[in-house]
Amino acid sequence: MGEIRTVPCPPELTALLHGHIEKFGTNPAGRLFFSERNGDQIPTLTITRTWGRARLAIFTEEVAAAPLAKTPYDLRHAAVSTWLNAGVPPTKVAEWAGHSVEVLLTIYAKCLDGEGARVRSRVADAPGWCPSDDAGESGRE
Repeated sequence: MGEIRTVPCPPELTALLHGHIEKFGTNPAGRLFFSERNGDQIPTLTITRTWGRARLAIFTEEVAAAPLAKTPYDLRHAAVSTWLNAGVPPTKVAEWAGHSVEVLLTIYAKCLDGEGARVRSRVADAPGWCPSDDAGESGRE
């Protein structure tokens, strides 16, 4: 706890958060969401119960029964996976997520989608690459 990281935030979410701060402020520690009772951190059980109710209210029964966004922490995994699939360098994603690159790639390597075509395109676009030298990915025609 107490660690601070700068991470990207879509403009729409930034606007919502600024509106929340204007309406509710922050607690003395700067926490955005806090208990009304004592101004401290919201208990994990309260967050989990509220998240569960929100999922049931928004998702269809079929989707709610599936593991999609089962916990708020799943949103972190979705963000990291999205950043990696968008082509953000793993070093930057690891910094944003608070991971080492080794841990990041161990956990998230399986989520990378479409990397084959993307990296072949990068190689083909590299300076000095001669298309007639391309023997395919396996090294054989």
